[in-house]
Amino acid sequence: MNREPRAGDYAELFELDSKLDRLVRKIELLTHLNPQNIEKEKNRFFASKYLFEPEFKYPKIPYDPFGLHRQFFDLPLDGIRDDRIRRLYQETVHYYSNIVQCMETIGQGRNFYFNSLRVYGTPTEKDVENARFILHFAEQPGHPDMEKQFSAQQARDYFEEFVKVYDFPLNIKFSTNIAAVAMVSNLQRSLLIKKNAQFSKNQLLILANHEIGVHLVTTYNGLEQPLRIFSNGLPKNVETQEGLAVFSEFMGGALSLKRLKQLAYRVMACDSLIKGYSFADTFDLIHGTYKLDREEAFTICMRAHRGGGFTKDRLYLSGLRKIYKRHQRKEPMEVFFTGKVALENEQTIHYLKDLGLVLPIRHHSRSFDQNLNTDKSLEFILDNLK
Repeated sequence: MNREPRAGDYAELFELDSKLDRLVRKIELLTHLNPQNIEKEKNRFFASKYLFEPEFKYPKIPYDPFGLHRQFFDLPLDGIRDDRIRRLYQETVHYYSNIVQCMETIGQGRNFYFNSLRVYGTPTEKDVENARFILHFAEQPGHPDMEKQFSAQQARDYFEEFVKVYDFPLNIKFSTNIAAVAMVSNLQRSLLIKKNAQFSKNQLLILANHEIGVHLVTTYNGLEQPLRIFSNGLPKNVETQEGLAVFSEFMGGALSLKRLKQLAYRVMACDSLIKGYSFADTFDLIHGTYKLDREEAFTICMRAHRGGGFTKDRLYLSGLRKIYKRHQRKEPMEVFFTGKVALENEQTIHYLKDLGLVLPIRHHSRSFDQNLNTDKSLEFILDNLK
């Protein structure tokens, strides 16, 4: 039976968790990794006939990363008596330490790239094979739902209506300096929408299921846990969280072959980094070889090459494959909505639950209640990913 933990039972643990929380609050890598001059560099790149290497500028980090890095290793981990819990916190400290190293080296070419690899890894041969498998399918003629006809303000109205089925607030902010058209800021507990962006009806449904139905659901569930580590994020949580979010698109009837191909292009762009491709080389692969529209191709290349080589985007497709396979096996998903957690944390979460250190979740992703996908070709593709 679950029980509320008594402070005296785990005094050292809660003290450490609180100290770690104060350090992690300063970190949001994507905020500092969103170039401030995307449009300017895109125009220069197009004007150069795709030969100019963009020179992205990034926000200044308002604190000393090296000092923060040192504070992580000053945390009193030895005070945690439970070996299993101590290992979890040790792994988490190393995870955030690596993220700080990423932040220290933003814009420093291969230095940043190798730090990025420590956190997000690089596409495997299987990932690349899956991406190529997806890309060989021909898309159907354009559907009206795919036409971009909604403004950022209309998107805001749509999301405010969508969130009414959830029992948490939706704080929406407009931004000019994000790489995506919309994203959740976990620390701000906000949905950021790119100002002046245009959205299709399908894209709004994708973003609603992805950002609100998973990312905000896990944000608020994590905040309600006794340990703050669940709202900040456990190691390797990104692959699982993005996998859940894209699977939410599938279950919500929003996932399309076009969207699936976007994830495949991201894998190919990340794979180009390990081959030493320049921005122009990667763009030539995505736009020249695969014939993706140049605006979309630029965005995919920018996301992969920002900072010096950022491999996070390779995790969406592999995460989707893992979550889909779990769905096929009819294995429960609820445990992964406890907060920002990974598939690898499943048994540890159950262990903490038995100790009363993890509470039942209050918010559930509504898209997981019923499968609204009607596209059999998508099921065929997902069934055959390796």
